[in-house]
Amino acid sequence: MSSLYVDRRGVTLKADGEALVFYENGERVGTVPLAPLSRVFMRGDVTLSSALLGKLGERGIGVVVLSGRKAVPTMLLGRPHNDAARRVAQYRLSLDADFCLRFSRAIVEAKLRAQAAFLDERRDSELRSRYLLTLSLKRLASSIAAVDQQSTIASLRGLEGAGAAAYFEGFADLLPDRLHFNGRNRRPPRDPVNAVLSLGYTLLHAETVLALYGSGLDPFVGFYHALDFARESLACDLVEPLRVEIDQHALMLFRSEKLRPEDFTHSDTGCLLGKAGRARFYGEWEPLAARLRKLLAESVSDVTSAIGQAGAATTTPVAGSDGHTPAATTTPADDGDDC
Repeated sequence: MSSLYVDRRGVTLKADGEALVFYENGERVGTVPLAPLSRVFMRGDVTLSSALLGKLGERGIGVVVLSGRKAVPTMLLGRPHNDAARRVAQYRLSLDADFCLRFSRAIVEAKLRAQAAFLDERRDSELRSRYLLTLSLKRLASSIAAVDQQSTIASLRGLEGAGAAAYFEGFADLLPDRLHFNGRNRRPPRDPVNAVLSLGYTLLHAETVLALYGSGLDPFVGFYHALDFARESLACDLVEPLRVEIDQHALMLFRSEKLRPEDFTHSDTGCLLGKAGRARFYGEWEPLAARLRKLLAESVSDVTSAIGQAGAATTTPVAGSDGHTPAATTTPADDGDDC
């Protein structure tokens, strides 16, 4: 399965049999078959016909609209998994402090270990950065060792923050100096690296919401991230251990010079990736997206199993179907940086 990225003004998308058709100035300019599509990402002044939206919903093809200069995402989704008992069990467990703490420990440890594995792998080949990477790894190891000692989710967040500080110090040393990356910042990103990380985290978050929604879980009700208005907290939970995948991808893009500082503009609204740079970014994104979807499928399956096992201890499970009833609905999406 693959994704379609539409980043062009004045384009109209329509359905024609089993194909998606592009029109510009009233003329047919391109066709894409629907069969291999799993996602459609749109940015700019793009118009969709209602018939096409219906076909996308029938096939469970998620649509992600990236609006404005900051690419704020909104998603159009198919009807979720039919087993509402999953969501009932999820809601109950979100109020279970012991379950939430165990789940949160697992999430934080997985994130810290992923960050440590990435820096450790780079240390073997980065002689210039070996000393700083070693120091970052020692600090990460201390955080990992302390995870099981944390008795509250608040203290776990502090541990995660300490780990992030250590990690990004090492990560910064791997990047070319001319990128001026001095650590993670957002809203708005102030340098090219943060701009790419924000875009990547946004796309990862959207993929996570779609995966959760399709599995019958509620993306808004998490266990590590607390309830917050308009935040898909469970998606935020599952994104955390996978952020390092985006970091590695960003490092590759800049070190290979597939993205360069001149691809970005700076203004009062922050550092933004230009259209030509976005075209190269999306061209390189799809292989990573395929890997992320596989990892997300495994994560969602693990969460579903954990909810089912924990829920079985307190309630009688209700049998449900694994089918998906086609429909379309919309939800405002978090950009992955509020998590």
